[in-house]
Amino acid sequence: MFFGLTIEKMILIGVIAALIIGPERLPAAAESLRRTLIRARGFAKTAQERVRDELGSEVADVDWQRLDPRQYDPRRIIREALLADPEPSVAPHAAPTDADDPAPAAARQMESEPGDASDARADTDRNADSTRRTAA
Repeated sequence: MFFGLTIEKMILIGVIAALIIGPERLPAAAESLRRTLIRARGFAKTAQERVRDELGSEVADVDWQRLDPRQYDPRRIIREALLADPEPSVAPHAAPTDADDPAPAAARQMESEPGDASDARADTDRNADSTRRTAA
């Protein structure tokens, strides 16, 4: 497929061109087309050689098949990512030590006792209620 043209379209264009050009001028047009294609092929070959000469061995060693963007199917990439085993993104949290935490160990122990924490919350709620009553 060349510029979206299929074989059928190319044949149709050829038939229309043959009808427009006519049988008298068709051999000259075919010869002109042949010379143009040979010249274009020569330009492409010269450009390839020039690129190879200027870039050196860096281009010769490149695996162009590996860099072909057509091999990257987004559906396949997403499927593989979804089916892959999830890796833990966060390291497990270690228990804090006295050296890591600036708060004294006794204060941490008081915070962890459930009775003390609920009592402190109840005191805070009572203070808030009394403040509302006096303000009203």
